[in-house]
Amino acid sequence: MIKAKKLKKSYNDNVVLDIPSLKIDQSQIVSICGPSGAGKTTLLNILGTLARADDLKETSLKIMNEDIGKMSLNELAKFRNNHLGFIFQFHELLDEFNVIENIIIPGLVANKEKNLLLKKATEILDILNIADLKFNNPKNISGGERQRVAVARSLINSPSIIFADEPSGNLDARNADELHNLFFKLRDEFGHTFVIVTHNEKLSKISDKILKLVDGKIQTN
Repeated sequence: MIKAKKLKKSYNDNVVLDIPSLKIDQSQIVSICGPSGAGKTTLLNILGTLARADDLKETSLKIMNEDIGKMSLNELAKFRNNHLGFIFQFHELLDEFNVIENIIIPGLVANKEKNLLLKKATEILDILNIADLKFNNPKNISGGERQRVAVARSLINSPSIIFADEPSGNLDARNADELHNLFFKLRDEFGHTFVIVTHNEKLSKISDKILKLVDGKIQTN
């Protein structure tokens, strides 16, 4: 699913990430853990194609057998929108749109037919048990509900891999547990792969794989 070699990222000659090799299999839930400043979000952004690693001869990043380094910016944007989903800590919903309109935005960017997107969004909302919220404004629903809407938005284009950056960081313990259980439900029912930056120990302990970063390097012990 994801295979990487010699991922290095530097800022002003300061190496903030140095990963010799990395492999993530299909339908795995992978937690990226470590202290603040360890390079977790940097790694997530590179694996999610939102940032580029340093341009080194040995560097390689393949996602779904596609060589990311050989794609143009337009090709990369299309690949990202069609195959990758993203969930952020602060949900990033737009208050000028209602819930279901927020969900279908990535599909509209991909030039998919609006009526089909609305139908699919309704189906996803049913799966997430928030169908009754589809015409609500995001500012009028709870934090846990907003994160479920963000999950729904990440699923609208049927991505193979979902990248999440501290998705439960602003949720209380109950809502965090519900969100994490939802990830496993989606993995089990639809085969999604999840790559999640998290400080939540409960989530990391039940993940299929843990990548613990310290000073930009994966700890093997």
